[in-house]
Parts: sequence; structure tokens; C-alpha cells
Amino acid sequence: MTETHPLDPHPHDTPHDGLHTLGRWTGDRARATPERIAIDDRGVELSYRELHDRASRLARRLRGAGYGVGDRIATLTGNSADHVVLFFACAQAGLVLVPLSWRLSPREIAQELELSDPALLVVEDEFASLAAASLERLLAPPPRAGVGSRGVESAVPAPLRGRLEDAPPQRPVRDDDALLLMFTSGTLAAPKGVILTHANCFWTNLALSRTAEITSQDTVLAVMPQYHVGGWNVQPLLAWWMGATVVLERTFDPGRVLHLIADRGITTTMGVPANYLLLAEHPDFASTDLSTLRHAIVGGAPMPEPLLRTWHARGVALTQGYGLTEASPNVLCLPDEDARRRVGSAGRPYPHVEVLLVDSVTSEPIEGAGTGELLVRGPSVFTGYFRDAAQTAATLTDGWLRTGDLMARDDDGYYRVIDRIKDIFITGGESVAPAEIEAVLFEHAAVADVAVIGVPDERWGEVPVAYFVPRSGVPRDETALREHCAARLARFKVPTRILEIEAIPRSGADKVRRRDLLEAWSGAQLAATGGAS
Repeated sequence: MTETHPLDPHPHDTPHDGLHTLGRWTGDRARATPERIAIDDRGVELSYRELHDRASRLARRLRGAGYGVGDRIATLTGNSADHVVLFFACAQAGLVLVPLSWRLSPREIAQELELSDPALLVVEDEFASLAAASLERLLAPPPRAGVGSRGVESAVPAPLRGRLEDAPPQRPVRDDDALLLMFTSGTLAAPKGVILTHANCFWTNLALSRTAEITSQDTVLAVMPQYHVGGWNVQPLLAWWMGATVVLERTFDPGRVLHLIADRGITTTMGVPANYLLLAEHPDFASTDLSTLRHAIVGGAPMPEPLLRTWHARGVALTQGYGLTEASPNVLCLPDEDARRRVGSAGRPYPHVEVLLVDSVTSEPIEGAGTGELLVRGPSVFTGYFRDAAQTAATLTDGWLRTGDLMARDDDGYYRVIDRIKDIFITGGESVAPAEIEAVLFEHAAVADVAVIGVPDERWGEVPVAYFVPRSGVPRDETALREHCAARLARFKVPTRILEIEAIPRSGADKVRRRDLLEAWSGAQLAATGGAS
């Protein structure tokens, strides 16, 4: 029996167009509102007619060059209209967009390229050197093209056939075909590729529209990077479905964001708590006209309650929520009308999303109020990890997605995030696996043992701190160890402190007791500020 992976085409006898495929969306809008502005990319506007025409031409070119359903197109680019054109071209042609983070090191990018096995890598000029350094690490690098009209839209290289597959078919796109392959951190050092289908993206955007409505009259400010699932499925895709205008920003600059809100009449946006903190700290925050900003979404991590109140005082309702890449990502949402009276809550499930609270030890369902692990089920839950059947089976149980997150539910059915059962921590909206940082530190000759934790930080939510046991007789200092990490890891993964310790606390099963380290850190911080008795 031949084993298939989640991107393999399903052996239907009579293929047919899917009802929920996203390649339809630009055509629908181009017929209904052809001259309405779809994208404002740093002042350069693209209408819905132009977006559809470019995406359709590129889809035809890709198919003509031999790309078929399930082929993966990796990208290394900032937020841009060119990237959006490529996304919708992939949606029309049945290809899978694999957005890679430009914040990663060449070693990390090469690892994700090796795992995703793309037929093509599309690179923006700004990241050409990063791409070259990453491709040098691969035995069989994919062909490379530039973005936009001077790149892949004018000349499409022949695809590199994947290591584990024959040439895929060219056929109509179906709902269960993969559309996005997004990388997420796990408790292990190796990255995991989350497969999101057309149906996953359709249903998560439909759910979002029922709680955080976007209309054709909205102007959406998109600052989340497009290598994040939130850069697509939290507002931008819904906006293009509804016929709104999306103002695309490449990076987050608080002064510029405040200017854009007032200048472009931004009506809604989405960001992580660190974004809203930087905006609130900016000297122009108090004087900026926020009257058009009727709504804002908070994602990536829980929002500190004092920061929520700061925004409420400026008249902006923030929709707090909870999600994860494997759920496309929308799971829980706190509607605007609940924002002030339920500060700190992650809300209740979105429409079309089913959740279950279970005992984190026994997995027995919890009725009524209680605390346990959150499980998620519904049409927006992912189909599996790319070429990782074992991890998929461990994460999906009888159709339920095990989030690994500890939640408290009150008598009214509202949820609050308590802790992550897994060891992942979140810094500035980026998920970080301690094991990945530990693996890099273990490579240094001065390190005999090491453990990494995420510690609270007012600006970024959490930041990494490492504790290490020094190897006898080997010179070491914190600066050298941080430089070692900086050469191998993205900046946000580099520990802010690397501290010596006599022994790493471990359980009887030899697992690191990270809570002990966190308590030691908290105690040291308390003593340093004069708070210790």
C-alpha cells in the first residue's frame, strides 16, 4: 500500500471545482467592483480588476510552465501587493504558498526549505543575499525567481520536482486542496509545516466575518507579516472577499501607523500586544485622531489589562481573542460589546468553531466552569503537518485539535488563557521553542548543560533567558555566547541574558523543571528592585 501525504491529490474519479476555493474571490470582486482599490501598497494602488488580471495571468503562466496541483511555491518577501498577486495566482492554479520568515537565519530558512521541498522559491530583491546564503546550504536548491512584474510574473522557471513525488496533475481546484503551508514552532527544535486548505481558509474567514465584521466601506491597515497566518486570515483575506481596501505596511513603525490611521481613515486593524504598547508609548498617541478606528483586533498573545484600558480610554474597542496556526487561526473571540466589562478574557468560540475543555491529565471532558486543556474542532482545523504523520496523529485525536494550552472557563462560557502546557513562549507575537535555542547553545564548547525559559517583559510580553552549566576548563562569557546565538538564530530568539548555574533543575524523568528556573528569575528580579524581604 502506497502512503500518501496531506498534499497528495485525492483520487476522485470526477474532479470538480470546489465551492469554497479562494481563487474565485478576486474574479467575484473584479466583476462587482472592478475599480475599487483592493491594495494600497505604500501609496501605490491596485484595483480589484488589476489584482484579478495579474493573478489570473500568473496562474496561467505557472500552469503553462508545468506547475500542478499541490506544487509548493516558497517565498521570501516582505508584505507587498506582488505577494498578494502570487497568493491568488496559487489559489487559482491549485498551488501551495509557503511564506518563509525573513527574520530567520540562513540555517533556519534552509531547514524550512528542506522540509517544504518547494518547486520554486520567489525572492524579493531586499532579501536576495539572505536567500543566496540559505540556498547554499541545500544539496538540491529549487529554482529562484523575483517577485512582481519584473520577476515571476514575466518569466516562470521550470519547476523542481519534489524528492518524494511525481509531477502533480493540472486539474480544477477543490476545497480540500492545500493553499498555505505555514511554519510554526513546536516543543521540538525541528519546525513543523501546517497545511491549511482552501476550505480551512474559507471557514475561518466566514467565522471572522460573523464576529469582527468587515464591509466594502472599510479601510484595513495590515501590519502583520505575511509569513504569519494572521497576515492572511485575520482581516486581509476577509477584506478582499468583502471588497474593502487593505493598506499594506512592510514593517511596524508606531509613528507611521499613527499617521496612517489619521491620514487614510483606517477603520480597523490587527496587531500583537507589543504593537499596541509601542503605539500607546509614542508621543503622538494622545494627539492622534483615532475617530475612524472603530475596531481593532489583538492576537498572538494575551493583552495586558492596563494596556487594554489605555486603548479603551481613547475610545477604541479591541477584540481580544485566541487562536493558533493549526486552527487557521481563529478559535475564541471577545466581541466589542464585551471589551470593557470582560477585560483579560479571550472570549467565546467563533461561529463554526467547536471547543472542548478537558482535564489536562486524564483528558476527561470538563462540564461548566473549570480549568483544563482546550481542544478545537471544526472546518477551519488543519489537515495535518506536512510529511509528519506521527506529529499529526499526536495533535489530532478523533477530529479534535489538542492545543496544549491551559484555559479557565467561567459560568458564562467565557475563556481565559492561563498558561501554555507546552514550553513555547511568545515574544512580540512570535512563538519560540526553548529546545531550538538550547540546541544552538549546546553547540558551544563552553556549555555542558543548558535550559531556556521565557520571562515576562513589559515591551515584548516575554523574552528568552538561558541558564547554562559551564564546561570545566573552557573560557566563557555571556557576550560570546550571545554572539554565538546571534549568528545562528533570528534576533528575537537570542536570549536577553545567559546566566551561569551550578546545575539545571530536572525531574526524575530528566525533564527540565522550567518553572523552577522562572521562580529563580522572578526572585532575583524582586531582590534587584529591593522588593525582597
